[in-house]
Amino acid sequence: MARILYELAGADEHCRFSQHCWRVRLALHRKGLDYEGRPWRFTEKDEIAFAGTTKVPVLVDGDRTIHDSWSILEYLEDNYPQGPTLFGGPDARAEVAFFRHWTERVVHAGLGPMIVHAIWERLHDKDREYFRRTREERFGKTLEELEAERPERIGAFRQSLAPLRATLEGQPYIAGAEPRVPDLLVYAAFLWVRHGSDLEPLAEGDAVAAWRDRMDADFRDA
Repeated sequence: MARILYELAGADEHCRFSQHCWRVRLALHRKGLDYEGRPWRFTEKDEIAFAGTTKVPVLVDGDRTIHDSWSILEYLEDNYPQGPTLFGGPDARAEVAFFRHWTERVVHAGLGPMIVHAIWERLHDKDREYFRRTREERFGKTLEELEAERPERIGAFRQSLAPLRATLEGQPYIAGAEPRVPDLLVYAAFLWVRHGSDLEPLAEGDAVAAWRDRMDADFRDA
């Protein structure tokens, strides 16, 4: 049975913009594992009820069903040891957890308000009311107000990447000599921006932008 990855999609089913789904796509690519990407939308919760969740990504691998991006990454590492390591070994997994929380609480938190309106514009009609309502409740502002704040937010976001920038000025990847989970987590956030908006979050000449270019080359077929 082929692997199936349920992924969040926009009005165009080829627009797969979820940062959490991108983590899994990148990990599958890194492991050299084939899969079928299946588009899913916010209001299609019945489609993934079999997995015991209301959110994607959901990976079906033979008779195994796994949801939650972090759980899927761990599953791929544990069950496909023949491919390149995602975490760098058992002892590294706890340390890598830091990058998960840093990415979600700094990178995602900085990018989300700047792209939420653009994502709404790309959604299928049936998802728009749900997305607007839940995101405006989350941010306490309208999508249009958040869009208007984009110019004043971009500078603060770039400053928040200072530790990442300093790291990448001294080595090619966040994990060192080759890309591993820390790189996949942060790169997935930038793919979220790329496929969900027209925002360029990085300044020209930034070491983070140069790293992103390397990741683009490494994962061009993901």
